[in-house]
Amino acid sequence: MSHSNIDFSDLPNEILLNILKKLDNIGVLYSLFGVIDERFDSLLQDDIFTNTLNLLTNSADNSSSLIDPILDRFCIDILPRIHYNVKHLILESTSMGRIFLTGTFPHVTRLHVFNFGQHIALNYFANESSVQHIFKHQITELILENSDQYDKTILLKEYTQNIYASILTFFENLIHLSIVESSLIRKYPPLSICNLSPTTFFSFILTKLCINVESINDCLYLLDGRLKQLTTLIIQIGYIDNDSSIIHNTNDLPNLKCFSLTCYNQTDAYDTQLIPILRRMTYLEKLTLYIRIHSRATFVDGTNLHKDVLIHMPRLHTFSFYFNTENLFDDSVHHLSDKDIQQTFTNIGYHQIACSVNYCRNYRATCHVFSIPFIFNRLEKISNKFPNIIFNNVTYLMVSDAIPFKYEFFIRIAKSFPSLKYFSILNIMSPLWNFNSYTADNIDSCSYIEYLNLTSLDVKYVDDYYIEQFLLDTNTYAPRLIEIKV
Repeated sequence: MSHSNIDFSDLPNEILLNILKKLDNIGVLYSLFGVIDERFDSLLQDDIFTNTLNLLTNSADNSSSLIDPILDRFCIDILPRIHYNVKHLILESTSMGRIFLTGTFPHVTRLHVFNFGQHIALNYFANESSVQHIFKHQITELILENSDQYDKTILLKEYTQNIYASILTFFENLIHLSIVESSLIRKYPPLSICNLSPTTFFSFILTKLCINVESINDCLYLLDGRLKQLTTLIIQIGYIDNDSSIIHNTNDLPNLKCFSLTCYNQTDAYDTQLIPILRRMTYLEKLTLYIRIHSRATFVDGTNLHKDVLIHMPRLHTFSFYFNTENLFDDSVHHLSDKDIQQTFTNIGYHQIACSVNYCRNYRATCHVFSIPFIFNRLEKISNKFPNIIFNNVTYLMVSDAIPFKYEFFIRIAKSFPSLKYFSILNIMSPLWNFNSYTADNIDSCSYIEYLNLTSLDVKYVDDYYIEQFLLDTNTYAPRLIEIKV
C-alpha cells in the first residue's frame, strides 16, 4: 500500500478551521500567524481566533503577562495586523500600555485587567492617557482584579473618590463594572461612599456592579437612586451592624433583578438592617446570600426566611444561600436537629439543602444551612460533624471544635474539599490518639492524606499534638504547600 504525504496547508479551509478552533487561539496565532502563507493568515484572522485575546500566562496560583518572547511577537508581528478584529482583551496591567500602542483597536468593548492598582487608574484612566479614546468611549464592560492591599494607612473616602468614582466618570459608556479580589485572602480597599456627595459614584447607564463595600450603609447608598438602571448588584460587605444612622428608603427597586451579598464577618443586625433591604427587592429573580449571624434568638430556617424575605419576592426563581447562626442555648429548651431545620425548607419547596446543627459544651449552638451545590469559595467554623457532600468550590476552610479532631476527620476533609488552598485549624484539645498506634493495615487502607492544592496551613491555635503527630507526619501529602503558620 502506498502512502501519500499531505501538507497541513493543503487541507481545505473548512477542515483547517475545525482543527484549529479546538486549540488555544493564542498558541495558534503565536505559532502559525505569518509563518505559512497569506491564505493561512487570512484564515487565522477569523473571529474565532481574534475576537477574544487572553494575553496572560495562567497558573493555578496567579496570572502574569506573557513571557517576553511571546509578548514581543504579538506586539511586533501579530497585533498590528489583527487589532481591528479584537473585541475583548484580557491582559496584565504592566503590559497594557505596550499592547494598546500596537493598534487603534476600534472594536474593543470588553477589558479585563489583572494586577490592577491605583497607579494604573491614575496613569491610564485619565484624559492625559495615550489610550484614553479607547477607554473613554468604547469600553462597556470592565473587570479589574484589584491587587491593592487594604490596610489602615489607606483613607477609604479618598481612595473611593480617586479610583472608583473616577472610573465611573471616565468610562462614559460603561454598563458593567466588576472589581474583584486578586486573592481570596488579599482584601482590596472597599468602596466607601457614606457621607459623600450623591453625585459621587454616580451613573445613568450602569446596569451591573460587582464590588466590595465597607459596610451595610454603603449598600444603602448604592440603592438610593444614584445607579438608576442597575439590574445586577453583587457586593461583599465588610460588616453589618446596628450603628447605621441612615433612614431606610422603603421604596421598591423595580429594576433590580439579581442581588448577591456576602459578609464573612458575623453580624447581630441581620433582622434590623438586612431584612428591610431585601424586602424592597420585590422584582428580584435571582438572590444569593452568604451570612454569618450571632446572638439571634433562633436559627435562620426556611420558615422565617419565607415569612421575612421570600414571600416578598414573587418573581424569584433562583436562591443560593449559606447561613451560619450562632446563639446560646438552654438545656431546658428543645434542641433542633438537622432534620428539623431541613424540614422547614422542604415545607417551602426547597429540597436541595444541607444542614449541620451542633450543640457545644459551653452552651453555644451553631447551625450551618446552605443550598446544594455549595457555590461559595469560603467556609468557616465547621466541626467534626459536617454534611457528607463534596465542596468543589471551597478554597478557604477553617475548622473549629471543642471535641478533638481524629485522623479520620482529616481524611474526610481531604476528600470533601478537593480544591482547598487555605486551611486553618482551631482546636486546643489533645486528640487523645496516637498516630503511631495505627496498625500497618490502617495506614495502608488510608494511604496518604492528599491535599493536592493546599498552599497555606494555619495551625497557630492547635494542640501541639496535631503538628507533631499528624500535620507534619510523612503520611500527609501536600506538594504545593508553601506557608505554614505556627
